[in-house]
Amino acid sequence: MTGAPATTDWGSELTHILVVRDIATAVAFYRDVLGATVLREYGGTSCVLQLFGTWLLLVTRGDPTDDKPTVTFGAPADPDRVSHSMTFRVPDCRHAHEVLSARGALFLAPLAESDWEIRGFFRDPDGHLLEISEAKG
Repeated sequence: MTGAPATTDWGSELTHILVVRDIATAVAFYRDVLGATVLREYGGTSCVLQLFGTWLLLVTRGDPTDDKPTVTFGAPADPDRVSHSMTFRVPDCRHAHEVLSARGALFLAPLAESDWEIRGFFRDPDGHLLEISEAKG
């Protein structure tokens, strides 16, 4: 394949946008369970967080706008049908599982272990799927 390199450093950062039902509940989860830092809040309808070196923008439902005339934002209707998931690479998955569980994260099943990784899945209050993963060797 030819063309531009796969990565380009424009001095930019990636922001993940998650649509949530209730800003206060979502902010509490990402701040208190995952340890995110609240950077900015916008009138009870959105909040910018810093999480593991990445920006996370939590927003409530939104109707189409001039710059996205056919797009409506909505929280997941069915948490068992996933179109987006975030994986947090951790150095010690068992320890992360213990800490997150103590903080209120509800894992879907016990940690799974294979020859190459240990991982576990949990959800935020709106049903967004989150994963912790430890690479082996």
